[in-house]
Amino acid sequence: MPAPESSLVPVVQAGSFLTLHYRMSGPNGFEVINTFGGKPATLSLGTGQLSPAIEQHLLGLPEGIHTTFELANGAAFGERNAELVQWVARKLLDDLGGAQTAYLAGDVVQFPTPDGAGQYAGTVVQVSSPQEAVQFDFNHPLAGQAVTFEVHIIGVL
Repeated sequence: MPAPESSLVPVVQAGSFLTLHYRMSGPNGFEVINTFGGKPATLSLGTGQLSPAIEQHLLGLPEGIHTTFELANGAAFGERNAELVQWVARKLLDDLGGAQTAYLAGDVVQFPTPDGAGQYAGTVVQVSSPQEAVQFDFNHPLAGQAVTFEVHIIGVL
């Protein structure tokens, strides 16, 4: 006689809604995000909240598992792309709501997508003198690097 459905442990599938704690770090343990010390994250697989490579590692994992996996250089967020390092005119930044903002190397700035429905980030590389333009790196901070991903899957719907 088959076990009742309620005794089956759910597993992560494409489109699953997850409640989880996770930690993502790069080389030398540089932590990009860590939810273990606070409230767990909730996300839907396949919506772009995690990279496709990380999502592939989650598929098939059972609810309750706590595991860690390594992704090779560039596997998680692609290789660095020199074309994603670009100068942005100060006038455009001012028009986007950044008037009077002082930009410093290392600052992360959010930009609206062309359709206005989302956002993407760029990291300030340098500022021209006088401040007529700001150079941004739109690569993911871990592009081209190895990534360690630790996850505790609390719930799967």
